[in-house]
Amino acid sequence: MVIRPPMLRAGDTFGIVTLGSPLDPAEIDERISFLKEHGFHVVLGDYVYASNGYLAGTDQQRASDLMRMYKNPEVKAILPTRGGVGVEGILPYLDYGYIASHPKIISGYSDITILLNVLYQLTNQITFHSLLLLDFRDSTPEYNFAQYFSTTSSTLAPRQIVNPPDMPMISRVPGNVTGSLVGGNLTSFVGSLGTPYEISTKGKIILLEETHEPINTVYRYLNQLKIAGKFEDCIGIIIGECTNCTDEYGKSYEDLITEFIVPLGKPLLTNIASGHGKYKAALPIGAVVNLNTIKSTLTILRPTVCSDDRLMPSAPIEI
Repeated sequence: MVIRPPMLRAGDTFGIVTLGSPLDPAEIDERISFLKEHGFHVVLGDYVYASNGYLAGTDQQRASDLMRMYKNPEVKAILPTRGGVGVEGILPYLDYGYIASHPKIISGYSDITILLNVLYQLTNQITFHSLLLLDFRDSTPEYNFAQYFSTTSSTLAPRQIVNPPDMPMISRVPGNVTGSLVGGNLTSFVGSLGTPYEISTKGKIILLEETHEPINTVYRYLNQLKIAGKFEDCIGIIIGECTNCTDEYGKSYEDLITEFIVPLGKPLLTNIASGHGKYKAALPIGAVVNLNTIKSTLTILRPTVCSDDRLMPSAPIEI
């Protein structure tokens, strides 16, 4: 049975860490102020503001910050500031045994994808393909906050993932499958191949999204997954947006889905609001979901968080 982290409640403490690339300190401070204005407390990692080129500190420093948040009993949810690059570098320095026995809410997307999936695979706990610290601001759509908090602060289940209005999910290959959800950012997913942290898709439903890549590069990454057997092993496919991905050689993202993904023959649902786009569905990595591409639905079948010894809230948190 997969491990569900304790649920988030109003007034809880967020642990803020920078696990990949650095973020402008002024932007970090603005997002922290937003959290505090909405009643949350904040604990900062020692290297949140660190900057060394494209990395925020050494691999060991960034890993130590993450472990510090898992070991701090006051921290109920961990928010990386951003993704970028370099998250894979912290993986050898994490204490997975300790994390397994002290599960906490951790969310993100982009390069945080590799961490979310590895934590699920090595500690058997649910993680959340959802908001980063940089998303906690006034301009973030209410849809994104509703998704995040309904997933992390409520034990309601089953619960259907719905896109925002005027953004329909599109079924491309019919089917009805149930399994654990894995995946996220395509670049990070491919980056794990051939490493001890390679993502397993056997019997799983996989989510893929991408950003700022030309379509011929997206094709290359998809082909790597195919040759590595990841599509053969999976039971269903969910395709998110390819944000700011450029057409190349007269081919578009939709062309790539039609010509490469559809012929794989696996139940396929596309146009999911996820990852780098304006709207961000909260998708629990490791949770059991039902993918019904006959009805164009994606349903989380069981609670993704658990209650602890504190009083249950009457409703999910709202911002």
